[in-house]
Amino acid sequence: MQSHIDAFFEYLRFPSVSTDSKHKRDVESCADWLVARFKRMGLDAQKHATPGHPIVVAKSKPNRDLPTVLIYGHYDVQPVDPVNEWKTPPFEPTLIEGRVFCRGATDNKGQNFAHILGVEALLSNGGLPVNVIFLLEGEEEIGSPNLPSFLKANQSSLRAEICAVSDTGMIGRGIPTMTYGLRGIGCLEFKVHGPSLDLHSGVYGGAVANPAQVIARLVGSLHDSKGRIQIPGFYNKVLPLEKWEREMWAKLPDGDASTLKETGSTGTWGEEGYSSLERRWGRPTAEVNGIGGGYQGEGSKTVIPREAMAKLSFRLVPNQNAEEIITAAAKFLEDQIGNSCRIQVTPGHDGPAYVMDPHSNYGKAAQRALQKTFQAEPYLIREGGSIPIIHSIKKILGIDTLMLGLALPDCQIHAPNENFTIENFEAGIQLNQNLLKELAGLAK
Repeated sequence: MQSHIDAFFEYLRFPSVSTDSKHKRDVESCADWLVARFKRMGLDAQKHATPGHPIVVAKSKPNRDLPTVLIYGHYDVQPVDPVNEWKTPPFEPTLIEGRVFCRGATDNKGQNFAHILGVEALLSNGGLPVNVIFLLEGEEEIGSPNLPSFLKANQSSLRAEICAVSDTGMIGRGIPTMTYGLRGIGCLEFKVHGPSLDLHSGVYGGAVANPAQVIARLVGSLHDSKGRIQIPGFYNKVLPLEKWEREMWAKLPDGDASTLKETGSTGTWGEEGYSSLERRWGRPTAEVNGIGGGYQGEGSKTVIPREAMAKLSFRLVPNQNAEEIITAAAKFLEDQIGNSCRIQVTPGHDGPAYVMDPHSNYGKAAQRALQKTFQAEPYLIREGGSIPIIHSIKKILGIDTLMLGLALPDCQIHAPNENFTIENFEAGIQLNQNLLKELAGLAK
């Protein structure tokens, strides 16, 4: 394992922050490092330029008699801010009590490198039971803007029976977890314009509408007292949770308690009639991501601001259409504004939800691999976040994705002190080998 950890540390030291132009060379160097690593393993590896950051593709020597597995991951990472909250240097991997602390340790370098090392081990011990294609991109953290077009342009060379991804989470330590669904997303922001300039609140208060108060009223109107979203038609296409889903999730450790522990919140809130886990994984939401207007400085400044703003995101479930939801939300807001102010709604990015059948042959093979690796029965969950590229893989390549996460709830992804346990790093290497063997067994 020491040689594996040393190589992992090399990988982590690249500050491959995709969103920051000053790290463009670092992202490029990280891609070069991956290509060199794949070539040393005996894979055919290439770095493909895009209008943004490069995509790395590595392939095993093809065997027509074997099925092909596509393994997706990303080598770009989030910015490290606020840097003063890191207990160790963010790009100097540090091993503390069985955890590697570094930006990208879990998201996603540790998880995808475990797959790389699993394939390397199989190549060194009799060969691969399947054909393997690695697809590692450098833009996942900025929404994968160039990957869909790359998939379309390279459909034939990326042809596979199934895709495997480790970029999701585990319920807890030692609890094997298969994610079979992700929520989609739709975003918008809106501004409320009132007077043509900031006004004295004493002179004009009560005579003209205050955009900040209008924003507060509009945001408050999104939900009723039971947590139901009030946008007309919002729930029209929402599919109910399956009975087996609700029964399985009810057996998990207390969802309310874990939610409070993970978030530091004082109490739960949400749509009445559903547990915390059901709300997080299988129900749609409307969230305010930002709100502002008026004076923000120290002390008082008695003004009626000329404008105020809010940013909204909607997490969507299978069958909901993001464009339809954004359009309905915009109309809902516009219908309430009246003639005392003017509203300007700007749609943001969106991505569809994804769900696969975990009881399919591929799903069962993944569960057997998880059980062999962790020596425990796997749990089947959805996740509340969105990975739009998973839907693109389905839509463009026509294959499902097995999401076998290795991230623990306290791994701090996207936050200071991101970490990955050596225990899960080792498990990921073994999981890769068990998974590829199980998938090969399906073909036989």
